[in-house]
Amino acid sequence: MLAVWAAKCAEKISVRVFHRQGVTWAGKIALKICPNILSELAAQVREDIFIVCGTNGKTTTNNMLCAALKAERKKVVCNHTGSNMLNGVAAAFVLSAGWGGSLDADCASIEIDEASTKRVFPYFKPDYMVLTNLFRDQLDRYGEIDITMNLLKEVMQTAPDMTVIVNGDDALSAFLAMDAGNPFITYGISEKVVDDTDSHEIREGRFCKKCGAVMHYNFYHYSQLGDYTCTVCDFKRPEIRYDASGVQVEDGLSFTVENREIHADYKGFYNVYNILAAYAAVRSAGMTAEHFNEMLAGFNPENGRMEEFQIKGTKIVLNLAKNPAGFNQNISAVMQDDTPKDVIIVINDNAQDGTDISWLWDVDFDRFRDANANSITVSGIRCQDMRLRLKYVDIPSMLEEDVTKAILERIENGCGNLYVLVNYTALFSTHTVLKKMEGQK
Repeated sequence: MLAVWAAKCAEKISVRVFHRQGVTWAGKIALKICPNILSELAAQVREDIFIVCGTNGKTTTNNMLCAALKAERKKVVCNHTGSNMLNGVAAAFVLSAGWGGSLDADCASIEIDEASTKRVFPYFKPDYMVLTNLFRDQLDRYGEIDITMNLLKEVMQTAPDMTVIVNGDDALSAFLAMDAGNPFITYGISEKVVDDTDSHEIREGRFCKKCGAVMHYNFYHYSQLGDYTCTVCDFKRPEIRYDASGVQVEDGLSFTVENREIHADYKGFYNVYNILAAYAAVRSAGMTAEHFNEMLAGFNPENGRMEEFQIKGTKIVLNLAKNPAGFNQNISAVMQDDTPKDVIIVINDNAQDGTDISWLWDVDFDRFRDANANSITVSGIRCQDMRLRLKYVDIPSMLEEDVTKAILERIENGCGNLYVLVNYTALFSTHTVLKKMEGQK
């Protein structure tokens, strides 16, 4: 009870007094006072515990899964803010507990950073893991993908009864699910949706993880996601249980799965996978998902995932872009809007971002030439590096290190349609700035 009280107070003080997310501190304080509090509260979840892992899409997929579970009339514990390390996971349970120290929840939907799974799994064993994808990310924090895959395999094998709901279009994720030995269920897209032949994206799945031979792809969706088979051994794209067909990405997203039409007013082909992952999780747990479309109609991604703001007549879309695969999909989403637009790119190199920003050179920024961009502004700690990167593809940019000034300038002198693309540590501060501006309108 003391741990719960202290955590709740710490979180409120952090937000109201210091205007900062207090979730991490809340979890840290709770674990300090009561080291086994996460185990005790997780054991009080009456039905299933879902965790969401993967390089990109964790927060959106997790929040969508939480909303889908609530649409099924479930009481759900969820780390909505994306605080996905041990302290953030602990905080999700602690802040959901009552002041008496007990938890009233049917399910838990918890996003966990891949590198943090090893610290979280000793406290509880999930019933389901949703594995979104595995892309190259922050080299100075995660290292190469093989390191992440080995870590996840080791953790997954500590929970042999946990069912893995895996993106079957990702050769790396599919191989990991097979190799770990857990029961697994697949989701994916078996039809070619976009023409990816001219893409210069990094293809992490070019070589078979089972035998090392070259992989053959019938087509790519983006990055290494697509329809693949090894040219030597028997490894290939698995049979897809939840298969999206008739995918449309114009004027929102739509597809059919299990003879059910799914519609969402979102941009970005990658969101088809986020939606499909949440749907597959709900169905795999035995629920009907009959209210899934209603959930999508009312779902607000928030937390800077294609989040929209209206400020002084300017529509502003905020989105996280933290690695090459994610940034390339952000560019695709921006280009779906063929009207004139201003773009602000914010790049930091704090510890949580990864201090190695060489990944910027693996992003197809040259595509912005065809984005009908009225202007591009670079901002953040490494704005000069971002400006240099654009210079090398002959794209002019304006420089304003201060994000607030950059946004205000575009509101005053822009075209009324602004996209703000930020990497990790710029997300919360930029979100706070936009919320404050929106409230002052």
